[in-house]
Amino acid sequence: MVHEFAITAAKTVTLVLGGLITYLTAKAYRRTGAPSLRALAIGFGIITVGGVIAGVGDLTGMAGLRTNVFIQSAVTAVGFAVITYSLYQG
Repeated sequence: MVHEFAITAAKTVTLVLGGLITYLTAKAYRRTGAPSLRALAIGFGIITVGGVIAGVGDLTGMAGLRTNVFIQSAVTAVGFAVITYSLYQG
C-alpha cells in the first residue's frame, strides 16, 4: 500500500509543476493574445486540477479508489481534449 505521505508528495509536485506550466502558458497568451495559447493554458489547468481533486478525494476518504481513478481519468481526458483543440487552433 502506498503511504499517504507519498501520495501527498506526488500530488504536491503535480500541483506545483502543473500550476507553473499553466501560469507560463497563460502569461504567453497575455503577451501574444493567441487564442490557441489560452486554450492550452485551460487544458493544462484542467489536468492539474483533476489530479489534485482525485488526490484530495483519496486522502480524505470522500470517495473510493475506483471513483478517484475515474475522476482523474475523466478530467485528464477533458484536459487533453482541450489541449488537442488548442494545437489544431494554432
